[in-house]
Parts: sequence; structure tokens; C-alpha cells
Amino acid sequence: MALAFDEYGRQFIILREQGQKSRLRGLDAQKSNISAGKAVARILRTSLGPKGMDKMLQSPDGDVTITNDGATILEQMDVDNQIAKLMVELSRSQDYEIGDGTTGVVVLAGGLLEQAEKLLERGIHPIRVAEGYEMASRIAAEHLEKISQKFEFSASNIEPLVQTCMTTLSSKIVNRCKRSLAEIAVKAVLAVADLERKDVNLDLIKVEGKVGGKLEDTELVYGIIVDKDMSHPQMPKVIEDAKIAILTCPFEPPKPKTKHKVDIDTVEKFNTLRLQEQKYFDDMVQKCKDVGATLVICQWGFDDEANHLLMNRNLPAVRWVGGVELELIAIATGGRIVPRFQELTPEKLGKAGLVREKAFGTTKDRMLYIEHCANSRAVTIFIRGGNKMMIEETKRSIHDALCVARNHIRNNSIVYGGGSAEISCSIAVEAAADKHPGVEQYAIRAFADALDSVPMALAENSGLQPIETLSAVKSQQVKENNPHYGIDCNDVGTNDMQEQNVFETLIGKQQQIFLATQVVKMILKIDDVISPADY
Repeated sequence: MALAFDEYGRQFIILREQGQKSRLRGLDAQKSNISAGKAVARILRTSLGPKGMDKMLQSPDGDVTITNDGATILEQMDVDNQIAKLMVELSRSQDYEIGDGTTGVVVLAGGLLEQAEKLLERGIHPIRVAEGYEMASRIAAEHLEKISQKFEFSASNIEPLVQTCMTTLSSKIVNRCKRSLAEIAVKAVLAVADLERKDVNLDLIKVEGKVGGKLEDTELVYGIIVDKDMSHPQMPKVIEDAKIAILTCPFEPPKPKTKHKVDIDTVEKFNTLRLQEQKYFDDMVQKCKDVGATLVICQWGFDDEANHLLMNRNLPAVRWVGGVELELIAIATGGRIVPRFQELTPEKLGKAGLVREKAFGTTKDRMLYIEHCANSRAVTIFIRGGNKMMIEETKRSIHDALCVARNHIRNNSIVYGGGSAEISCSIAVEAAADKHPGVEQYAIRAFADALDSVPMALAENSGLQPIETLSAVKSQQVKENNPHYGIDCNDVGTNDMQEQNVFETLIGKQQQIFLATQVVKMILKIDDVISPADY
């Protein structure tokens, strides 16, 4: 690159035809890729398990996020390296598919990469390592099915679901009231679940938060909460057996699309105009009253005159309600969204047993509760907390718990947590390695060692001696042939996860193993990295 001047003394830069590309190939490329993947895994390693630490991330515009959720940490981190981006994608896909286990999947991938590095240094071909890993992941997934247990639940007996959700919540900030939050999550999921089809639509569960109060005040509302209040302070605050008109048309006189000027030169003309407008409003309000509506929810605003008229005619109204909330209200109350006043009919009204306005604290904050709806399949979880970060983190934790409950309804097999499933798989994979002749058996053994990285991280984060604890639990599993022994993170005094009630869903665990193996295979197959020059 050179700097030159033209005849006017202005600088210009002469660039060579092509920038110098940097290139890494062979073992160097693999090692640099592996170390990038390991670096990401190392960051998340400390936030695994009930005693895991939280990370504080500051975005460029100064927003602070404090979180323990693997997917959120990686989303917010500004990652440049391409391989590290793969790890971010890995935890995101675990989050989309399962919703829980986003930290564990990255820790497992980091362990697999670490073991692969040792094998590559011994001169084993990366493709053989990748194939060995693939075999081992199948063995592990089959073994998980063997040690899994069916966990029956019904609408009346929700205890199994609550226990599984509590395991998820125990690693979050909110673990002091995990029991109540787990119950809220399970009740919300069961309210919207279709148990015959084993399907849950999580879009019907709305999670709202409001700063103030304490975490214990979090409640489940069988209905919708809208962060709005009645448009006029003198409108009734409680409406029973409400018939709701849901409108997306503005409550004001129509404005002509083209520009017009109205010349008013006498008081009479002004009065005529005012009366005309008032009559227009009167007709609108009358239309709503004629079809029997006792509450109007409007997507747009209305001016003060309309507000005053609505107040006089005893027709309570709410304005500026967002589109998503309108849809949820329509689903919950069984109403139809009406785009034009002419189309308003009694059949299109939604029905709710109780609509009330609730004020919070000393502030003027009010929210509208729409409860006892005709179709109770839309619920709201309303979170309270000391500060905004706490509420955001609780929302993420509740999302994880909802996903776990949904997975449990889809497939009610569970494995035991606390690293017990990983240790058991590790023993099974180790035993299976001897049956494979050839180089792959080294890779299968390495996979067994990598599985130990999860219980090892759990022990480390809990302040136990990692190697000592892990080998003690492993020998206990082998001796008693019981796959329920795991790491006792909470110092309960027993290693048996069945007694501690620590469960994880089977599909979540299998997904972790498959996803981590796929990503590691992908990273191992890259042997040439060509990157553009940095100016």
C-alpha cells in the first residue's frame, strides 16, 4: 500500500491488485480452530450447574445483562473468530430445539475438542477421529435410552413435571423460590397444552414483568395482562361479564387522503362543524353500544372529545394496545378483531368474566387484567422483581422451565441429572471401545473421557476436588451398577440423584450429545483457513 499526491496536492492511496491473504493449513489450522472452540467453552464452563457463576455483559449502547443462560451469554458476546461463531450457533440451536442445556452442550463440545487435539498430536487422521466420535455418540444415545425412566404425569398429578422444572431453575439466580416458579411454569404449560396430541403452543403463554415488589409476588393469571389503563380516569375500574369489542380502526373522524382547506368565517359554521364531528362520534359510540359491547379495546388512539363522550355514555375504553396483545386478547376472549365499524356484530365480541385495573405501589403504574375468559387457553405469567436485570433473568429462567415442561409432555422419559447420565454414558462408551478394532477405538475412548468434562465442571464449580469426586462417583457407579449416582453439588449428603430429585429430559440430553458431536466433526474436517488481509 502506498500514499501518493496528485497535482493539487490531494492524497490518494495506491492499493495493490489483491490484498495479502493469510493462510493456515494442515495441523496448524486444526489446532488454531480447536483452541478457539476451547476458549468459548472455557468461558461458559464456570456457569454450569447450581453453583455456577453469572456473567455480566455490557452492550455497545450501555445496556447491562446479567445472566447464567449459555445461549444468552454467547448471543451477547461479540465473537469475531469463525469457529467461535460455530459454538454460538451450537448453543442457539440447542436453545431453539430444547430450550435448556445450552451451557452443557458447549462444555461438552469443548471437552470433545480438547480430547481430539491430543489424538491429532499422536498423528491420528482427523477423519478417523470424527468417525470414531460419530460411533461413540450413537452408543451414548442408545445407552441414555436404556437408563432413562418413564415419568408418568396427569393433569391432576403434576409433581413429576414440577420436579423436572425445579432442576432447571436450580442453576439460575431465582433458585431461592424455584418451587413456586416451577409450579407456575407447569400450570401455565398445562393450561395451553393439548395432551392428546402431546403438543404445546408456547406463544399462548405471555411473560410480562414489572419492576417492584419481590420475586415471591410472581403470579400466574388465567387471562391476559395489558400494560395499559382505562383511557379516562373516571371510567369504572372493574367490569364483570365484559363483552369486549376489539377494534383496529381509529376512533376519530375520517381524514381525507388529499389536502383540503376548510374556510370558517362565522361562528355558525364552526358550530355546524363541531356538531358534525360530535354526531360522527355519537354514531360510533352508539354502534358499539348497540351490539352490546361493555368495553372497547382499540389499537389506535382517540382524541379528548371522543374520550369525554365515551365517558358520558358509560362505555369504558382502552387505547394504544399493541397488535400482538390484541391477537392474544382475541384468542383468550374468543372475539374477532374488527377492522371497520360497519362490520361490528354481536358475534364478533369477546367475552371475559372479569376485567379489572390494578395499581402498583405508590407510582401511577396501572395494568389491565382480563380474566375468566371464554377460552382459557391463553395465560400470562406476571413477574415482579427488585430491578430490571432481575426481571429479564427471571424471564429467561421461566422460558427454560416452560421449554422443559413442554419437552416432558412431548416425551416423558427422563434421565437423572448432576452429571450422573454423562458418567454412566462414559462408562458404557469406554466398554464399547474394546469391541472396535482399528484406530477408531482411540477416538471412542477419547469421547468417553470428554463426557467426563461435564461432571468435572459441576464438581469444580461446587468447590469440590474435581478429579477425586469424579473418580469416587465413577467407581461407585461401576461397583453398584447404578446409573443414578452423580455429583452432589448442593452438599445434601447423598450422591444418589434419585433421592435428590434431580431430573433432566431424555431428549434434551440426547440432543446435547448429537449437536456437540456434529459441530466437533465439522471443526475437525477443516484443514485450511484462508482469511483476507487486515488493513
